Amino acid sequence: MTTLPMWIADFNAQRVAKTPAWLQGRRQQALERFAQEGWPTNKLEAWHHTSLAAFDNQSFAIAPAQTDVSAQVAQLRNNEAGHWLVFVDGRFNAELSDLTGLPEGVLLSTTAQQLAQDSLDADLYGEASEGASPAALNLALAEDGYVLTVAHGQQVSLPVQAVFINTTSEAASFTRNLIRLEAGAHATVVEHHISANDTLSSFSNVVTRAAVARDAKLVHVKLQQESPHASHLAEIVVEQDAASNFESHSFSFGAKLARNNIRTRFNGEHCETLFNGLYYIDGRRHVDHNTVIDHASPNCYSHENYRGILAGMARGVFSGRIVVAEGADGTDAVQRSDSLLLSKLARTDTRPELEIYADDVKCAHGATVGQLDEDNLFYLRSRGIDESDARDLLIYAFAAASLERLDNEALRARAAQGFSALLPGGSVFGG
Repeated sequence: MTTLPMWIADFNAQRVAKTPAWLQGRRQQALERFAQEGWPTNKLEAWHHTSLAAFDNQSFAIAPAQTDVSAQVAQLRNNEAGHWLVFVDGRFNAELSDLTGLPEGVLLSTTAQQLAQDSLDADLYGEASEGASPAALNLALAEDGYVLTVAHGQQVSLPVQAVFINTTSEAASFTRNLIRLEAGAHATVVEHHISANDTLSSFSNVVTRAAVARDAKLVHVKLQQESPHASHLAEIVVEQDAASNFESHSFSFGAKLARNNIRTRFNGEHCETLFNGLYYIDGRRHVDHNTVIDHASPNCYSHENYRGILAGMARGVFSGRIVVAEGADGTDAVQRSDSLLLSKLARTDTRPELEIYADDVKCAHGATVGQLDEDNLFYLRSRGIDESDARDLLIYAFAAASLERLDNEALRARAAQGFSALLPGGSVFGG
């Protein structure tokens, strides 16, 4: 591929925000890179189980003027406390957002606003060469997203909640989010990705980049509940300084095709990270989590655990790579993937990788694939529980291990409700 599809050229021509000179060059490089590489295919090792070649035959429009989604947003928020930003078809909607009550030393803004003021962090924004080609396309076309900066020692007690809602079929949105926590700062960020209705075949391309300084802690929660006809490509890239803590909780309950690239790098000793994921897919839906944890420094700890529930002819993919650099002694890394198949035609592909160049390390990985335990099902049936509810109980029990890793009670209840609503029996269990 050496030329850009017309729909991408249309998006590029429609960019209206003021673009600083440093970003103009990067965007042009990103467009040129995408023109050369095109969409990833399964000939690429990192995309062996998830090809985007079908995107070559698709085109996406620019969404028209924002439609009224106040009812959907109000239902989602449910009066929950937090600092709320709402993006409709990739554009910030101030009327539906609430940025009041921010602590001193906290900047919460939008990419578009920071672009207009030429106040973006150029280093954090990223380069055209980073990530896969969809990330390059995001850099070239993204005009909005959220920007969060927390000053030294400050704590944001309420979650920052970013809602991304798509309203138009065959339309694309490109958002780029930036997070910087200075030394000792703490923050929780929640991304909600939803559709205005269950028939939309929209396309979301989302990149979130974060820098977590010494002794800082970032909890990033992603609830992806888009239409079962939507496509969702996302990348989360984090740089951690010494003694920092990063948690990624990825709950993928929607979209026909969802790919989540999640990676972090330890740039100092005593870093900690938790990668936690849960997905539910049915029909012919496809979800892929691709993770990289770069133990570039000694005496760091990482734990990742992903669980998937698959029904119908669905396909789940987990590719996890842990890299332990030379000299990174004292590394403690655990990686696990567990899949529950609810049908004979469901399929899961798991590929754990350990790349170790140090001697004094503790690294382990494991994977399981199974079905519902018939003995446990019989036990519940013998206690008077009908088969549908018994199956739902066992499925929820499998998912609970992932849900319980999220410490925030309100967020855990929200994720649990989103999951249990998908169960075959439609039951809802606790939070």
